[in-house]
Amino acid sequence: MVQTKKIALYVVVVFVLYTIINSPARAADLVQVGFEGISSAAQGVGEFMSELVN
Repeated sequence: MVQTKKIALYVVVVFVLYTIINSPARAADLVQVGFEGISSAAQGVGEFMSELVN
């Protein structure tokens, strides 16, 4: 089971590196989309908590 996790991690790392090397602009776009999603989620949680307090 541990070996499978290590192999899967190595495959993901190789894929990410391959994507960054072959298409850096596309990789940057994907990272930006991910950070925007995280930011939106955090903002939503903040607004929810603010409404609970009020």
